[in-house]
Amino acid sequence: MVDEGTGLIAIGAGLAVGLAGLGSGMAEKDIGAAAVGAITEDLSLFGKAMIFVVLPETIVIFGLVVAILGIFVMGS
Repeated sequence: MVDEGTGLIAIGAGLAVGLAGLGSGMAEKDIGAAAVGAITEDLSLFGKAMIFVVLPETIVIFGLVVAILGIFVMGS
């Protein structure tokens, strides 16, 4: 039998990853559109554009770290 606290920790971990992914996707949508527009104007901007497109992915990694800490540290 699982107690109430463990279930709340699981919900919090899911929210941390899910909302971080949602926010990252919303940010990456706008950045990706601008990056494609810049690359069509000047192909030499490809490297810089890729760096800006990848930056929002770090938000998801932070959400995953928070979820893992919540499960393993708070769950103990």
